[in-house]
Amino acid sequence: MAVAVSGALLWNLLPLGGGHDGDQGKPGGQRSSASSSPSSGVSGTAPTGTGGPITVGIKFDQPGLGFKNTDGTYAGLDVDVATYVARALGHDPADIVWKEALSATRESLLTGGEVDLVVATYTITSARDQKVDFVGPYFTAHQDVLLPADDTSVTRPTDLNGRRVCAVTGSTSALRIRTSLAPQAQVVSRDTYGACLADLDSGAVDAVTTDNTLLAGYAARDPYKGRFRLAGFDASDEPYGIGVPEGGDAQGAIRRALQKMIADGSWKRAVERNLPLLKDAAPPVQRGTAGG
Repeated sequence: MAVAVSGALLWNLLPLGGGHDGDQGKPGGQRSSASSSPSSGVSGTAPTGTGGPITVGIKFDQPGLGFKNTDGTYAGLDVDVATYVARALGHDPADIVWKEALSATRESLLTGGEVDLVVATYTITSARDQKVDFVGPYFTAHQDVLLPADDTSVTRPTDLNGRRVCAVTGSTSALRIRTSLAPQAQVVSRDTYGACLADLDSGAVDAVTTDNTLLAGYAARDPYKGRFRLAGFDASDEPYGIGVPEGGDAQGAIRRALQKMIADGSWKRAVERNLPLLKDAAPPVQRGTAGG
């Protein structure tokens, strides 16, 4: 009887449902390996994994944040944060199943039980908070503009008036430029941020606007390294949180993992490595903590 009771207690204490199958067979899920994030540098102080597979939704197409490399590995700040949190929950990095989380599918992946966590530049909003739960934020992004490194003439948003500013079609960043930041700017719409960066590199536009995290991620890629700078506008607050199924019992453990990642320096190292233009960013105060 004592053995049976001990076994039951152990099962109930396992994080995120303990020995579930980690959704390995779900479409789009791809099992990690020890080299899934070769540059992650995740702290080795987290506990050795005992919880089995865990499925994490990330972006596959955002350099510096969540990006799938051509060799099938994954890299970026979101990947490093997710890996650190998974280890703190008792899961080895090799047991992480990465699943692509498009912006339009993040809630449905969580509510449908297809993923355990979503770490995908997932801005915390009151509307989303009605459907899923959030832990964090683990980073607060701001709308900014990316400029040629030698362009020192733009120091405030109104300096963009009369200039060609590239933004993704239909984005809130484009709307802010038109309506409040620089109404006389010429907004050039493109389908992707990659197209905007190519235009900036060629001189077809004078600036690119979106979240500073996305801009810093693209600017860190070859062949753009060292060629651009951020203006430093904090035109909006976009708190990126870790999405979890509503009512789950792992939120406290995830929050403690984020606090530890910040305290032991792993968070700062991850930002410096993945988003060097934001290396001086301060860690955000998490919701539910003192001052939050």
